Formats: sequence, C-alpha cells, structure tokens
Amino acid sequence: MKKSLWKHLPILIVAVLALGMVGCGTQVPSGHLGVFYSKFGGGTQLGKIYGEGFNWHFPWNSMIVYKIQLQEQEEKLTVLSSDGATIKMDVSILYRPDARKIDSLQVTIGPNYYNVKVAPTVRGIARDVAGRYTPEEIYSTKRAQVKKEIRDELTKAMGHTYIIIENVIMRDVSIPEKISEAINFKLTADQEAQKMKFTIEKERLEAERKKIEAKGIADFQKIVSAGITPSLLKWKGIEATLKLAESQNTKVVVIGNSEDGLPIILGGDK
Repeated sequence: MKKSLWKHLPILIVAVLALGMVGCGTQVPSGHLGVFYSKFGGGTQLGKIYGEGFNWHFPWNSMIVYKIQLQEQEEKLTVLSSDGATIKMDVSILYRPDARKIDSLQVTIGPNYYNVKVAPTVRGIARDVAGRYTPEEIYSTKRAQVKKEIRDELTKAMGHTYIIIENVIMRDVSIPEKISEAINFKLTADQEAQKMKFTIEKERLEAERKKIEAKGIADFQKIVSAGITPSLLKWKGIEATLKLAESQNTKVVVIGNSEDGLPIILGGDK
C-alpha cells in the first residue's frame, strides 16, 4: 500500500500544481485594464498594459485592475466667499485614469488615486476660487464662471498625474438665509427697474414716432397748400363743368353765380 502511494505521489504533485496554475490568474472586466506586478521579478511591469479577459500568472504574482470608464464623484464643499460668508457647494467631478499610463499611475499614486490626489486638490481649488467672489456672484451672477475656473485649475493640476478631468458640474449652491433674501430682493428690484426702463423707452419711441408722423403731415399740408392757387381752383372747376355739360343727363345751367364764379349746373336723370 505504501509502495503504491509513493509510486503515485509525483503524479499527485503534478496534478495539484497543474490545478493550482490553472486557477492562478486575474479576470480583467470590460471597461478595465490591468497592470502586472511580479513579486520576484522587479515589481510593477512598466510599458505594458493588459487588456480585458483572463490573464494567467503565477500565484505569487498579481494583476492590479483599473477602471478606465468615465467615473463620477460627488463632493460637498464648504468654502468662504471674498467677504467671509460661508458657502456650501455641491459639485460632481467627472474623471478617469489615462488608459495609456495606468502603469505609471500605479507606481506614482496607486488605485486609490481619487481619494489620494483628486479629492484634496478639488477642495483646495474650490476654496481658492470661491475666495475671489462675493456670495451673490457665486450664487447667481458668476456661477458659470466659478465652475469654469474650478474645472480649468483642476484639469491643470492633474496634468502630470495621469488623471484626466472630463468636467466639473456644479449641482447646487447654498448660502446663508439672510444673504439669500437680500440677493432675491435685489434681483426683484433689478427686474422691476429693467421693466420700468423698457416701458419708458417704449413710450419715448412712441412719442418720437408721433412727432415724426405729425411733422410729415404738416410738411405734406404745407406742400399741398403752396400748390393750390385761385387760378388752379378755377381751372379745375371749368374742367368739371365741361365734363358735366358733355354728359347725356338732362341738366339746367344757371349763369351769373358770382363775378369769378362758374355756371351752376343742375342736372337730372336722362
């Protein structure tokens, strides 16, 4: 029995090793890439990125998997405005690792790169940017500008870290209630002032239009009056009398209406 066991021991060892080797490897999911780490072969393998699928390796080595798809992280920030007011901002950071450089990212920062590098940088930049603006500007008038500055400065700060910032979305801004009421009152007053300004401008333009219209009518009347003379009126009267006299209708002609007057023609039906 013992001889039989010793006889088959090599086969058993080979089988165990084979099963172990078959089970040694790392599955890289879709949308992910891997970086190989060799425990006895120099550590992180630089210059080669492993793609999706099963990647076999010895059990003492490992594969570090990175998600390269676009990711979102929400940050709730508390910052101070230029006048010292406390402002709360809710922003979302859209980011991903540089797929071509995840081996360098592994060596310099590691898989927890967002919490180690991105998050602290976002908070510091947000505080710096907010300190340049008043609560009203952050809340309403320059909100887009504040977001743009945070995004641009964060993108620049991540430029040499193998982390790509796709966008920064400012979801909400909260300011102290008294400041909010003051801002809303000012905005309402500004809207009323703009409305009044529009009304005044409309009335001014209407008055200008009427003035131009009246001047046009006066100029027309002046031109017409200058062209109407007694001789013209008399001539027009003669033309009308001739046309009436030539018509086929029965008529009575009365002579001697006035010194320079025209005959009076009383007409009837034919």
